[in-house]
Amino acid sequence: MNILCMDTSYKFLTLGVIKDGKVCAGSQKECWKRQSEELFPELERLMNEAHLTTEEIDGIVITEGPGSYTGVRIAMTVAKVFCAMGNVPLYTIGTLRLYAGNEGKCRVLLDARGGRAYTAVYDHGNEIEAPHISTCEELSQQVSEEHIIGEGHLIGAGDSWPDLVQRFADCSDHWVKAENVHLVVPEYLKANDAYLVKK
Repeated sequence: MNILCMDTSYKFLTLGVIKDGKVCAGSQKECWKRQSEELFPELERLMNEAHLTTEEIDGIVITEGPGSYTGVRIAMTVAKVFCAMGNVPLYTIGTLRLYAGNEGKCRVLLDARGGRAYTAVYDHGNEIEAPHISTCEELSQQVSEEHIIGEGHLIGAGDSWPDLVQRFADCSDHWVKAENVHLVVPEYLKANDAYLVKK
């Protein structure tokens, strides 16, 4: 089974092909505000590397957010059209869960702008603290000696970026199959002022 994975929810353009549970091709490049321009050329390159045609894709898995207001929609829109036209299943996974993978206890931090961060805590893939928005000031006072994934500099720690293609493969147990691809929507933590400004 060939699964195409895509993440455009934050600063990276992440594309990969998972064949029978193992990554056979993938790329993760920083494309801030350029994911929509680079997605299709990179996707074509990836398919050539994996020696696959689009007809050989058996499903797609994407991140559902939270993340960039526009970014989350890029991969989601492409995946929904592809899955609807090709009649293949669509799976989703939360962005923060993907970043955490199946590591031991860790906190994921992604910039939500305005002195805020998207954050959640996981332990070997299990949700310990649900995804939410918090101010960086609050987090810097609360967080101590935690393993940080993402933008640790927001609270005075170091940044740490995982291999997201491998994370997709590792987290297959957390993929959620969409019953109706047309009803898949981005995950917004808050609908109004607390949600991020467009990036």
